[in-house]
Amino acid sequence: MTTALLVIDVQNGFNDPAWGTRNNPDAETNIAALTAAWRDSGDPIVLVRHDSNKADSPLRPGQSGNDLQPLLADVQPALLFGKTVNSAFLGDVDLDHWLGERGITRVVVCGIQTNMCVETTARMGGNLGYDIVVPIDATYTFELKGPDGTVLSADQLAAATAVNLQGGGFAEVTSTARLLARRA
Repeated sequence: MTTALLVIDVQNGFNDPAWGTRNNPDAETNIAALTAAWRDSGDPIVLVRHDSNKADSPLRPGQSGNDLQPLLADVQPALLFGKTVNSAFLGDVDLDHWLGERGITRVVVCGIQTNMCVETTARMGGNLGYDIVVPIDATYTFELKGPDGTVLSADQLAAATAVNLQGGGFAEVTSTARLLARRA
């Protein structure tokens, strides 16, 4: 069975300190390991870029922050497209159709931000009937303040995403090492 690797929003703009404190400093290493394994297997890699329509966003097209991070420079994707919302299934390309045309029913989702675009894409993919796998250590996010002023750390948000996805039946949550060991 062909498994697509979906790499979401690994862009320079997320290096901007304005995002706040991030978690998982090993995310880029794990994302690189995944893209190398997919390249070596010949399975499809899909790169998704967030094309913000907000004037002050570092992820706005035409800004250097919109560019993919250097760790993806040598990746030859089967598909590269932009999106303006959280789900990669609602981007410039009909991802559901693209996957369906190729008979792909299993998708590994990694990238930035864990609790935003990664989680939203995984939930939607699960709802669409895909077998979704999220190597949680190949994602990262930033702390956030809630409406009552409560601040959740990036680690707390990532843990909540893991619980939401696995506990809610949207995706299997695993580690990069376990996923790569199964593919070997």
